[in-house]
Amino acid sequence: MAAYMVFNYRITDQDAYKPYLGKVGETLQAHGAEILVADFESEAIEGNPGHVTVVLKFASKDAARGWFDSPEYQEIIGLRTDNSTGIGILAREAG
Repeated sequence: MAAYMVFNYRITDQDAYKPYLGKVGETLQAHGAEILVADFESEAIEGNPGHVTVVLKFASKDAARGWFDSPEYQEIIGLRTDNSTGIGILAREAG
């Protein structure tokens, strides 16, 4: 059953964050992820979310965890987490 990772965050240091964008796509591709949403101008309709929203689709929760925990992603994750504030969620498809 498909699984989704949803990230919503606010970039706090654009220059330090920028290298993440050049590297993350390769790690996603290697793990069969599909980028469904990548919006850097998200519009708040409830609460106080960040301006960046990303939704990734994986074949399963195990596949999503495989990407997130992979050495190649762990090598670059700090480029995002050290230079932004926000949340990440892993959810399974209904069904």
